[in-house]
Amino acid sequence: MTAASEAPEVTLSRIRHLDLAFEPWDWPFARERQAEIAAHFARVQETRAVWNGRVLLLRHPRQEDDVFRATYFEVDYASFLAWIHWGCPDREVFNGFGMGVLRGSDGAFLLGEMASHTATAGRIYFPAGTPDRNDLRGGHVDMAHSVAREVEEEVGLVPSDYRAADDWTCVRTEQWIAFMRQLDVDVPAAELQARITGWLSVQDTPELSAIHLVRDSGDFRPAMPRFITAFLAAQLAQA
Repeated sequence: MTAASEAPEVTLSRIRHLDLAFEPWDWPFARERQAEIAAHFARVQETRAVWNGRVLLLRHPRQEDDVFRATYFEVDYASFLAWIHWGCPDREVFNGFGMGVLRGSDGAFLLGEMASHTATAGRIYFPAGTPDRNDLRGGHVDMAHSVAREVEEEVGLVPSDYRAADDWTCVRTEQWIAFMRQLDVDVPAAELQARITGWLSVQDTPELSAIHLVRDSGDFRPAMPRFITAFLAAQLAQA
């Protein structure tokens, strides 16, 4: 584990193409610690509304110029969650996920605060999620589809509501690899915030409890992971 005084390194790189293959793999961590994982997940379910679905995790990441390549495998959510909570003991595995970077017409960014019933309650991110089988297309992970799916599920926006950038920003820190795609909306951020907040208010169990705006570094909050603030700082500096 990284000491509290030693912030993990965050690297950002521009990516034009994602080549993300899917290959089944028997993950030794999940197989060998199955009983511990089941007990851990049962404890988590006592306070969080989580279910043991299936997700895709990443191996063999490599970047060649502006192309990012990796291989994904499928595992149950309980194993994934235990791996995270126990400090990511298998360092050859990564949580490689897509994020929809929502930006209003005035340049402000919109992020969501995770609801109290979720596994990451209180954390503030862009709409995101670990990919699953719904994101597979012809033996590859379609990260653009994963981002669009998560944005619709979390904030109620569909692709016709925004313009998706052609390229990606790959943000890496320890075992996390975020594939960030900017999504520009043709309305001011405060107006979009109100629209999303209204949509959340009529959902039975929304994943988000609030929408936060970021116009400058003064809007950063402690609940934003460091890789999020590093990305935002880079974007604000360019602006």
